[in-house]
Amino acid sequence: MKMIVRNLDNEEVGDIELADGVFGLAIRARQGSLRSPQFRGGARIFGPVVRSHAFDLQKKVRRLGLKIALSAKQNEGKLVVIDNAHIGDTKTKAMRMRLAALGWDSVLIIDGSVVEENFARATRNLPRVDVLPQQGANVYDILRRDTLVLTREAVRHLEARLK
Repeated sequence: MKMIVRNLDNEEVGDIELADGVFGLAIRARQGSLRSPQFRGGARIFGPVVRSHAFDLQKKVRRLGLKIALSAKQNEGKLVVIDNAHIGDTKTKAMRMRLAALGWDSVLIIDGSVVEENFARATRNLPRVDVLPQQGANVYDILRRDTLVLTREAVRHLEARLK
């Protein structure tokens, strides 16, 4: 699917082709385990508690969760692709004005491999604005913020990582 690419001044600078295998999946839900207490033969309600409550997800389940989170944002129309996340000055006030002009209140910005230092500094003190490199993209942060903003480089890395 095609998506319009904008810059931080809200001007169209081109378009990008998004992979349907990453950004176009159907949203899925599941029941859970048949060993839950509400099912016959399920777990005990107040059974003994083990000390470690940590568990690991399989890699394919993590990958699927990230794909579905990206697809959900795209289906809601809250996915924006920008050309790059670079800013000349490191003033938070100027960055706040740019984000307000774009209409982004609660936003997660995912950049390429490395986030530019000036951009990270300008957004550091803004509440409800997160900036991550593409390696740090996770389901929790994507669903926690209202708008997801990806750079061209982030789209390229995420598509390569999730195929």
